[in-house]
Amino acid sequence: MYGALALLFAAIGVEVAATSSLPRAQGFQNVPWSIAIVVGYCVSAWLLTLVVRSIPVSVAYAVWSGVGTAAVAVIGYFFLGEGMSTVKLASLALIILGVVGLNLVGA
Repeated sequence: MYGALALLFAAIGVEVAATSSLPRAQGFQNVPWSIAIVVGYCVSAWLLTLVVRSIPVSVAYAVWSGVGTAAVAVIGYFFLGEGMSTVKLASLALIILGVVGLNLVGA
């Protein structure tokens, strides 16, 4: 179980890195960054396929997408110059609450 969780968080980290790099791809005009992003998404999806061997797909995907979305929003705010409104912050809290709820039900 701990190995699956480690793989899940590795998948999240790779996906967040790839997503956070999207502006550098410049609409896929910057080929090296574009290749890195596509490879990142492929590696993340591969890791997720390994995770669902041990963790139900509904829980694994909820954690992967929820934590990934929240992490990209935080990175966008701190490093990419994106705004953070009260509504955006509340929405991120709801995502986290949903992931926690699914984990409690899935356990």
